[in-house]
Amino acid sequence: MLTFAGVRGRWLAEQNREWAFVHRTIVAPPAHETTASTPGDDERLWGEGLFAERVALLTRVRETEPGRALALLGRTWAKERAEDRLLFLDCLRPGLAPADEPFLEAALDDRSRNVRALAAELLSSLTGSALAARMAERARACVATEAGAGGAEAPEAGAIAVDAPHECDAAMEHDGVVAKPPAGRGERAWWFGQVVEAAPLAVWPEHFGGASPAELVARPVAEGWREELHAAWCRAAVRQGDAEWSRALLGSPVGTDQGATALAERARLLAALPPAERAAWVAGFLAANGLSEAFQLLNGCATPWPAELGRAVVDALNIARDAGSYPWSFSGVMGLAERCLDPAEASHLEKLVGSFEENEDSKPAAGLYWTDVFHRLLATLRLRAEMREELDGASRTDTP
Repeated sequence: MLTFAGVRGRWLAEQNREWAFVHRTIVAPPAHETTASTPGDDERLWGEGLFAERVALLTRVRETEPGRALALLGRTWAKERAEDRLLFLDCLRPGLAPADEPFLEAALDDRSRNVRALAAELLSSLTGSALAARMAERARACVATEAGAGGAEAPEAGAIAVDAPHECDAAMEHDGVVAKPPAGRGERAWWFGQVVEAAPLAVWPEHFGGASPAELVARPVAEGWREELHAAWCRAAVRQGDAEWSRALLGSPVGTDQGATALAERARLLAALPPAERAAWVAGFLAANGLSEAFQLLNGCATPWPAELGRAVVDALNIARDAGSYPWSFSGVMGLAERCLDPAEASHLEKLVGSFEENEDSKPAAGLYWTDVFHRLLATLRLRAEMREELDGASRTDTP
């Protein structure tokens, strides 16, 4: 509703202080809705505005004048509360550039542990930063071919060997490595994962003689370190937005060669791929694996779902129905389908509604439940189509 309110809603909120919640919740308006403001106006709003207004201002200025946004933040940084510093610092994430490095390096010494951690994360995303170089040096010292890790004979040809850090020194902590592991994690594995995660991914092809990400992911890893190494590479690929590494770690959607075996890791890696490629991968995954692990993967796809993905979801629902299971086993996917399926898929869905015949493996009354669910999904898609038609017509006649 707040997004729908748009610029008029924000103007109305300025006239009625009881509607101040709009400014506390709304993010920066779209560029075409913003009104011109002077640096003086921005200075006053930065000094006197509500917190959400200041976040919106910083976000807006950051998009067009990143240097001025950084200067605004630097002026009041020392006086801000720790929780506000954290959120303001996160506003620097879009458009992160080398010019931000001095400010972020200074934030490594912030009083707040959370602010220090975020500063380290942002610096490691700047793959040319001094912190990234320091992490690269540490990572190279931890990972080598088996022969280079002390001369022991490799158990498998070309195996990668890991020699995790033996201590977490003060310099590592300063660069964002958390010394104390969570319960159930070994110290050395914990430190190792953080170091590799923060190192630029470009380090590894160079370190291993020009091997591609796909070749490195396919290599065996000695002494049980594969899961830790690949998980750290996954986090680095997501942090650095590296599509090539994400593809290598995801592997084929229809095979078993994924370097990232955990569902959560696959969902995060998909976010680094272009939207069309992401949707195609998920469609292939659904065709091969069905709906059992679909919700988290689908939730990361751009909406409305492209035709290939929408058809894959409908087909997977049909297969689940034919298998005789109950529809509430897939309630999360059904909810996403109501919101994310292109209304054009209604015609394909209509063909499935009356085509079901229960078999001996079907659970009692499963067919009736599926028919009800499909009818509800159809009704929702038709309603969305009508709403879109009405809103499109209104936008053509609306004169602000």
